[in-house]
Amino acid sequence: MAARGHVQDPNDRRLRPIYDYLDNGNNKMAIQQADKLLKKHKDLHCAKVLKAIGLQRTGKQDEAFALAQEVTALEPTDDNSLQALTILYREMHRPELVTKLYEAAVKKVPNSEEYHSHLFMAYARVGEYKKMQQAGMALYKIVPKNPYYFWSVMSLIMQSISAQDENLSKTMFLPLAERMVEKMVKEDKIEAEAEVELYYMILERLEKYQEALDVVRGKLGEKLTSELQSRENKCMAMYKKLWKWPECNALSRRLLLKNSDDWQFYIIYFDSVFQLIDKSWTPPAEGEHSLEGEVHYSTEQAVKFVEERITEEAKSSRPLRGPYLARLELIRRLRHRGCNDEYKLGDPEELMFQYFKKFGDKPCCFTDLKIFVDLLPSTQCTKFISQLLGVIPLSAPAEGKLALPADIKALQQHLCVVQLTRLLGLYHTIDKKQKLSVVRELMLRYQHGLEFGKSCLKTELQFSDYYCLLAVHLLLDMWLEAGEEMAVWQSLTLLEEGLTHSPSNAQFKLLLIRIYCMLGAFEPVVELYSSLDAKHVQHDTIGYLLTRYAESLGQYAAASQSCNFALRFFHSNQKDTSEYIIQAYKYGAFEKIPEFIAFRNRLNASLHFAQVRTERMLLDLLLEANISTSLEESIKSMSLSPEEDDIPWKDLYDNRDLTVLFNWDPKDRDISEEHRKLSLEEETTWLQIRSLTLRLVSGLPTLSHTVHPKNSEKTAENGVSSKIDTIRSLLQQLEAAVDSGKRFLEQKIQYPVLGPPPTRMAGFFSNGSCQCQTSLFYLVSDIYELDTNGLGKCLDVYHIENIIVFLFSDLFNKCKGDLMEVRDGILKTHPNILENLVFFVETMSITLWVSSYCECVLRPFKSSLQKKKKKKKETSVVMPPVFTSFLDYVTELQTLTSNVIDHIKGLEIILTALKLEELSIDDTLLSQVRNCTLFYLFRGHQGQESIDVYENYSQ
Repeated sequence: MAARGHVQDPNDRRLRPIYDYLDNGNNKMAIQQADKLLKKHKDLHCAKVLKAIGLQRTGKQDEAFALAQEVTALEPTDDNSLQALTILYREMHRPELVTKLYEAAVKKVPNSEEYHSHLFMAYARVGEYKKMQQAGMALYKIVPKNPYYFWSVMSLIMQSISAQDENLSKTMFLPLAERMVEKMVKEDKIEAEAEVELYYMILERLEKYQEALDVVRGKLGEKLTSELQSRENKCMAMYKKLWKWPECNALSRRLLLKNSDDWQFYIIYFDSVFQLIDKSWTPPAEGEHSLEGEVHYSTEQAVKFVEERITEEAKSSRPLRGPYLARLELIRRLRHRGCNDEYKLGDPEELMFQYFKKFGDKPCCFTDLKIFVDLLPSTQCTKFISQLLGVIPLSAPAEGKLALPADIKALQQHLCVVQLTRLLGLYHTIDKKQKLSVVRELMLRYQHGLEFGKSCLKTELQFSDYYCLLAVHLLLDMWLEAGEEMAVWQSLTLLEEGLTHSPSNAQFKLLLIRIYCMLGAFEPVVELYSSLDAKHVQHDTIGYLLTRYAESLGQYAAASQSCNFALRFFHSNQKDTSEYIIQAYKYGAFEKIPEFIAFRNRLNASLHFAQVRTERMLLDLLLEANISTSLEESIKSMSLSPEEDDIPWKDLYDNRDLTVLFNWDPKDRDISEEHRKLSLEEETTWLQIRSLTLRLVSGLPTLSHTVHPKNSEKTAENGVSSKIDTIRSLLQQLEAAVDSGKRFLEQKIQYPVLGPPPTRMAGFFSNGSCQCQTSLFYLVSDIYELDTNGLGKCLDVYHIENIIVFLFSDLFNKCKGDLMEVRDGILKTHPNILENLVFFVETMSITLWVSSYCECVLRPFKSSLQKKKKKKKETSVVMPPVFTSFLDYVTELQTLTSNVIDHIKGLEIILTALKLEELSIDDTLLSQVRNCTLFYLFRGHQGQESIDVYENYSQ
């Protein structure tokens, strides 16, 4: 408890043991110690709060909150109690209560700098920017320090950023902030760099670029010293906004003369040169070309300047890549513009060859040349690769053996050539036999390269790891494009072998995760993903690799755990970002505050966040909710409401890192921007279907009571009528989302081999789950009509029940088949069957919930008719056929469920036999391949629920 170090209180000695217990996680002892202390000192408020913290951490939230409110009502002003309450309310995720706490403290101690600053930070945590502005000014009046004044100014900027009306932002908040800073400038009170940064930020947001430029170039700009070239970078940004290309050119040229390896200034230099050429700019007859000095405004000058940089580089003691890459960049731009001056710089093929000779032993050589390979004619690619291979110092090959590199530098050079070979598409044009030959060669080179890494630590990568990855990519091509099943098992073997030599190689692990999931084997994936040790935002960027497959492969526990990991990060985002913002205020990093806010908003609107939240709630309902009261309780505990949709559909951010897997494919086979857009569209449509399904399920308990026909006038009063309207509206939205999904699938999109994984939507439609679930919700609507209008109108009910049974039978037929089989000595998996079984389980659960509602409606009618029959002693009272129909419907569902359970038990037996049997497959292939067990899918209680519905109704 950090607060105790600042406590100047005679009770500190008494409170210290409680602090120690809480710090050590011994919450029960902390509570006991607090109780002992309170018996002697009833008015020791801090002891009560520390007890509340202990209660909160032991799960007794209600007691903790009551105790905290009791102390809060007393409006304490001692630092101990205030700090402890602040910690407690943070743990309760109730930061708004901290503001009330310090508002009361400030009223009692109006001249306290500490309490005023705490109040300001409390407002910062909840984003109360208006109150932050007022608190900052109040603090400045008490203690006239510059930081407090500029806290208030920054709060005005935050009001402008959060304002819904952009006009209001630029006419009120920002001008007021500008006047406040100008007042300090006129009084010569600007002291720190952060204050100049803030002034610059205001002028930039007001689009007063010239004024901002004057500030940076003037006396205030001299304070911008914390970052290298901070002043120059800001000037450059303003020159570009003002379209002052001469100044842009001159400044970038001057900076390149100082450092000819700074790539960002080459880009600006080239941009400005061609802008000046397009505008036919000429320098003035007299005086300087610009404020920043000499300007280059022709291709001849640009060519000469780049050549001079290369000449200067030759004199440098350290080789610089920038000038050589700048020459290739200039050629690329000249070619794009159709200029004839590119020949002056040389032949691109020869220049890249020379670049390789100079920098080919550096791992960055491939990524440098990757940008410029389109300068090579397609007919020259093979020749270019042969030329590169010719300069690599390889050992003289013995008969029947490969020429191998003698040192690490030669290995890096050869590895660069192999990567370029795949990038140029040369590996895609060879046949199967040649590909296998290349795979063997790459693996021999990989094994040889391990000799150079014998002294590497476990946390370091082997120098030859890329050989293994490239070999695996070739095998994946054979598997996914040519259907060679053996290739995928070989790729798993190679990756597992690679992982034994490079335990920290994330690429091996990521590729293994992807392949195992595609095969339907999720069990090894959990350990692999855990070993990646994903941190913070990575749960959003690469979490999809895990959550996409966990549930669809029947691993419910792992799916729940993976969703929890992601949700824990997203839920802590709000609290963590608030702390970053507070630190930014404390240390004057004002320019970072809008970035933190944007980061928080982006995570809150994350596509992955919406997906895992929706799937987790559906999963919890499937695993925990029974057919009657517990469904209602589960929905209530999740605060689910069919009327509410908290997903920001228009502002969803796709934060997935789709390039996390290394790729050396040519552009025509690589992930394009179009693929990203299509994947986002597919993911959004599938999320809509899942979200609407969840909301429809959450609406079932609201309809689970019968409204007698004679009371139908009261339906609007008790809310049932509006609830069924909500259900029907959601059903229409679901139909629209389904139609949208079907239209998308008609495009038959094919993503690249290692591109975004497709959603489960195709299987959802093809196996009949979609039609079955939609029919179930229509049955709810029709049963409601029967509930309100009597038994006369029930023809649609018969029809829908027959459709549901037929669709269920069809879905079960698609669940049949072996999950694994061995043909001609090759193991083949069928993960689609597993996915169909998962959909069957989910659809059966929805069926049981819907059937439970139907039973709630039909039972009172049946009881009423039976009473009438006994009372009148008439045998002529005939039971309507709806009862028999529903009984037959439940009986068929029960039979179908029993058949599915028997089928899955059969699959378990087969898989266990496959697991134990010594298969006659090449041991070298399967020795490294992990256990591919795909069972433990179906929960027995699902079948029992079907029996419960049947028996419940029969009684």
